[in-house]
Amino acid sequence: MEKPPIHPFIPIIIGVISISFSAIFVKLAEAESGAIAFYRMLFSVLIIAPAFFKNHVHELKMLYQRDWLFSIIAGIFLAFHFILWFESLRYTSVASSTVLVTMQPLFAFAGTYLFFKERLTMQAILSGIIAILGSFLISWGDFNISGSALFGDLLALIACVLVTGYFLFGQEVRKRISLITYTMVVYSISTICLFFYVLLKGESFGPYPFSTWIWFLLLAILPNLLGHSLFNWSIKWVSANVISIAILFEPIGASILALFIFGEKLIATQIIGGIIVIIGIMLFVLDIKALRNFFRKSN
Repeated sequence: MEKPPIHPFIPIIIGVISISFSAIFVKLAEAESGAIAFYRMLFSVLIIAPAFFKNHVHELKMLYQRDWLFSIIAGIFLAFHFILWFESLRYTSVASSTVLVTMQPLFAFAGTYLFFKERLTMQAILSGIIAILGSFLISWGDFNISGSALFGDLLALIACVLVTGYFLFGQEVRKRISLITYTMVVYSISTICLFFYVLLKGESFGPYPFSTWIWFLLLAILPNLLGHSLFNWSIKWVSANVISIAILFEPIGASILALFIFGEKLIATQIIGGIIVIIGIMLFVLDIKALRNFFRKSN
């Protein structure tokens, strides 16, 4: 495999900072979840379309039937990840939602074991158990606040499963084609899926206040084009597990922003549970075999 022009850690860090704004923009937008997701993806496709049609459209010939199948699955998973996660933010706090939706390593461990036969170490299993305990503590605290908060937590967990599937299926296609082509294909599929979802569900395509259109555009530029696209670039050299671990830091940035913008204060169970989740996932990073595999892929 070719050597990356820059160390994958750099775009991953920029991506984490960018996606930390995602939950904030969603809560600021005055639209339903499906519509927010649709315009986020549509604007992303429109922004990258000129570069794709000018320099990369020929790469479509490189895609095999299996690549198209995996891309379609990845695009559908991404679409419903956004729908469920955005909906979760209507019921629970930014802190709880972002912590739970970033528990991707737990599902990535299972996914890579089932589909790619990657071996799971005892330390990885232990880290998963610790993180699950942390998520239970968060959900227990939210249930004491209200039943709707617990429902929002459940939506965030399902959204987490879906985005993990998006990365797992996408990494196989991304390894052989450019970032622009991969992003254009998967985001277009996701946009089409979201269009029919909004249409069938009867959500509004507009009109919206001018400020909401700005939040739609910012969602496309920051979390998608600087966030998920950078992760897609990095996934050519690192595994889905590494991306999942990096995304774990999103709740920290999102919670700080939510505190200053919406005045969302953290309760004890959110703080303690969040710390336990982070400790559990970070235990995986300390796994010597995992670190060795990562550096072998990134160098």
